Amino acid sequence: MATTEHPHSRLRGWMLQGLSDMGKRGGLTGPHAEPEPPHRGQRWWRVMCLTGVDYFSTLGYQPGIAALAAGLLSPLATIVLVVVTLAGALPVYRRVAQESPHGQGSIAMLERLLSFWKGKLFVLTLLGFAATDFLITITLSAADASTHLVENPHLTGTLGGHQMLITLILVALLGAVFLKGFLEAMGVAVALVGVYLLLNLVVVITGLWHVLTAEHVVTDWANALTVQHGSVFAMIGVALVVFPKLALGLSGFETGVAVMPHVQGDEGDTEEHPAGRIRDTRKLLTTAAVIMSCFLITTSFITTLLIPAAEFKPGGQANGRALAFLAHEYLGNAFGTVYDVSTIAILWFAGASAMAGLLNLMPRYLPRYGMAPHWARAVRPMVIVFILIAFLVTWLFDANVDKQGGAYATGVLVLISSAAIAVTIAARKAGQRGWTIGFGVISAVFLYTTVANVIERPDGVKIGACFIAGIMLVSLLSRLARSFELRVTSVAMDPMAERFVRDMASRKIRFIANEPDNRDRAEYRDKIEQIRTDNDMPEQEDFVFVEVTVADPSEFETCLTVRGEVLHNRYRVLTVESSSIPNALAALLLHVRDLTGRTPHIFFEWTEGNPFANFLRFFLFGQGEVAPVTREVLREAEPDRDRRPRVHTG
Repeated sequence: MATTEHPHSRLRGWMLQGLSDMGKRGGLTGPHAEPEPPHRGQRWWRVMCLTGVDYFSTLGYQPGIAALAAGLLSPLATIVLVVVTLAGALPVYRRVAQESPHGQGSIAMLERLLSFWKGKLFVLTLLGFAATDFLITITLSAADASTHLVENPHLTGTLGGHQMLITLILVALLGAVFLKGFLEAMGVAVALVGVYLLLNLVVVITGLWHVLTAEHVVTDWANALTVQHGSVFAMIGVALVVFPKLALGLSGFETGVAVMPHVQGDEGDTEEHPAGRIRDTRKLLTTAAVIMSCFLITTSFITTLLIPAAEFKPGGQANGRALAFLAHEYLGNAFGTVYDVSTIAILWFAGASAMAGLLNLMPRYLPRYGMAPHWARAVRPMVIVFILIAFLVTWLFDANVDKQGGAYATGVLVLISSAAIAVTIAARKAGQRGWTIGFGVISAVFLYTTVANVIERPDGVKIGACFIAGIMLVSLLSRLARSFELRVTSVAMDPMAERFVRDMASRKIRFIANEPDNRDRAEYRDKIEQIRTDNDMPEQEDFVFVEVTVADPSEFETCLTVRGEVLHNRYRVLTVESSSIPNALAALLLHVRDLTGRTPHIFFEWTEGNPFANFLRFFLFGQGEVAPVTREVLREAEPDRDRRPRVHTG
């Protein structure tokens, strides 16, 4: 008789589709997952367009933000931004590409430098700022796209006053794309970036022509600068001070290294030494930075000189859409509408790139740390979570581009600062004195920029702190909820350990859990005597000792390697390294059961002390009340009581 699948089961299967495949090849998931053979990736310039939908799309709002922040000094402050981009961010991320060529970025570099809980907490903090960066990219891009829609002369009468609703619809549509199943359409990215940059080039050339043919424009601007600031040195000083407000123009580098696995590289590339991929990713980063720098300088120049200052302010026609304003003003509403459509498309696709970054970043770390539930490895549940958060952020910031600029800049700057620090440490460990000094100076510049941005616009660090607090809270609750979960991914035994197990399989399989101390003859003799006395067992019963050494208790998932040895010509001992003693013992018992087909027994002594304090020791340090926790892990891992290994405590 055919069975009908329950609707809830179908929905659950659809939501968790692909969950069993998550975590492969370094834990990458989502649209940026590392390509599987025989797929060899794409040419670097095509991948550049993929990251370019995020990086280049900032032209939609960057000139307006620069004009609001720096006023008439916007071109000069933008030159400072370009210098920092080419002499600071670009060298840093070229080094990140070399040190982390599998798309893991600077967070993975810093993770390798720190262990234990301090490393996990540091990574969670960086994830909070990364979430700020990517989520604000989604909401800010959608808000700016809705601004271009509302301010279009053909639509302003119909859509005026509905910017919040339009932004929420755009964010929801983005989520719908990922719920359906998002595949990175490289061709779409190439087309969007190509058309968008071409249209911007037309606007820039037209704007420069109007500036050059109307000589008074440059003269008026120069005179106004002199009146406001007096001397060139004063102008440079002010430009350096206001530069941090323009930090949005630095976005895109983290995405650039995240898409590294898609770069084709050379025939001889291996996963351990992808020299061609590293070289071509550096080309990608350099080309994108040069193109963006040229556009940043020219667009800030023409928008500052050709657009009245009042139009940049909230409510003005150039607010959040300075280049679109010039497109309509000097090239007509038909061309301006085409420009608006192109801008809306690339801004919306920038949100898609940011969502892909989130879906790569969070499942790569949180489930592996035990700090997210299993379903966090699947794409669709995480999409729903991120879209709901994006709705909340959009509502909190009133779908306003200017209000979100500080939060976005904070996320970008923290990630770039962490990357600069990571490459400084890497250069120092490599003994490269010159690079160490250079990267150290760059780190200082970005740290100053970050601090200045936070002081000027504290809303960015506030929302970043909210994301960090949320991630910390969810992580703690998840770790508690998954405390008794079997976390061992595989068990491997050396020949001596297998020999012990085969020998015991002909009789009863009995293990003694022993905390290694001096490991002398008396320790093992006394332990056996104690176990026999506590459990009233005859002397002819033989045992194998199991000793677990805790390595890094902050790790959640681990692989076990079991080694056998004979001590003092008499005592058989299995030694294991793990992040948790109970989980290691439970995994070993289940592995022995499956290997031999017999039910193993393990004997413990009770741990002295307060049970709650012992649970905290287990939660934080992988030790504590070992016997009952081992039994609980076995109970959750094996629901069939008859097949469950036996735990004895005396």
